[in-house]
Amino acid sequence: MTNSKEAILAAARRSAQAYGYGGLNFRDLADEVGIKAASIYHHFPSKADLGVAVARRYWEDTKEYLGNLAQADDPLSALRQYPGIFRRSLESANKLCLCSFMSAEYDDLPEPVKKEVQTFADVNVAWLSKELTAAGVVPRKKSEERARAIFAAVAGAQLMARSRSDISLFDTLIESYRATGLLPA
Repeated sequence: MTNSKEAILAAARRSAQAYGYGGLNFRDLADEVGIKAASIYHHFPSKADLGVAVARRYWEDTKEYLGNLAQADDPLSALRQYPGIFRRSLESANKLCLCSFMSAEYDDLPEPVKKEVQTFADVNVAWLSKELTAAGVVPRKKSEERARAIFAAVAGAQLMARSRSDISLFDTLIESYRATGLLPA
């Protein structure tokens, strides 16, 4: 049972990163996982339930990754590595960050899915804010504002690169953010 649920979540994550919430289709997911579509309803009674679960898992995984990054490196080094999270999605068949894609569909999302998407942004902003302060890049009272700008800029760079299927554009934009001081060099 757990293996089926995990396989469904993994397939849903890939689908949502490529096609957004609107692209979550139980029949397609069942085909990919090798189960009957009705079996998905055992784990996720509705598309909204699946959307909540996949978005929650995504931000939880991101939060864990960021926590590990902060523990493994000094704050400045961790901040330098931050854009790599978004780059990895592009490296995987030109996909987007799952929550960035779902954010673009915000008006069409069920309320519980919206909350998980917002949590993803909140997790990123909180981590960036903490690391910016710890690294001495900005004073604490300015850290959230700067964190939001960084999050938006990196997500935007990913979106631009995806729209051109050009990961080098992402790299160029990130370097320009460093050159202008938005991101630590």
